[in-house]
Amino acid sequence: MAGDVLIDDSQVDKSRRVFLTAATATTGAIGVALAMVPFVASWLPSERARAFGAPTSLDLTKLEPGQMVVPIWRKQPIYVVRRTPQMLATLTNHDDRLKDPTSANSDQPPYAKNVDRARKPEFLVLIGICTHLGCLPKARFEAAIPELGADWPGGFFCPCHGSRFDLSGRVFDGSPASVNLRVPPYTFEGEETLVIGIDNANPKGAA
Repeated sequence: MAGDVLIDDSQVDKSRRVFLTAATATTGAIGVALAMVPFVASWLPSERARAFGAPTSLDLTKLEPGQMVVPIWRKQPIYVVRRTPQMLATLTNHDDRLKDPTSANSDQPPYAKNVDRARKPEFLVLIGICTHLGCLPKARFEAAIPELGADWPGGFFCPCHGSRFDLSGRVFDGSPASVNLRVPPYTFEGEETLVIGIDNANPKGAA
């Protein structure tokens, strides 16, 4: 009839085959991708693993003497300080002003129960949470600053309630905090990497 459009059945079949092939390929690709999700996820540490102690590594070559960095372990800030010889020299000058100078009543691994409170004197590793009510102490490494007085040897100051800690995290008399800052378990991989959250039984250089 005039005006009718003739449709070639072979063209229809060909178009249908192209559509079905494309749809099948797309569905297959989506299926493969979905199947891969748990496989790929298995390569990654879970949120639970990170929250409950997956180790945290730190490249020490980027930490200059006198500086502090704050990585996170178990959702806690960890203060890592590379102490200078001058900073270490202050640690034996004020035992009579400390609540727990030998760390007898404070929390640290055995290898950190010394005046340096460290596995290696140069590197101080502390949980950066005040042992009074959980605030974050501030680094006040310079001695005799006006804010803390002429007898201040350098250390940490908690702005919430005024607790003071020396450059080993030991608490000063007169502070609301009753014990020293806590030391987490840690070890070293070679000379360049600190691993927080691992406490080897026979670590190299342990005290």
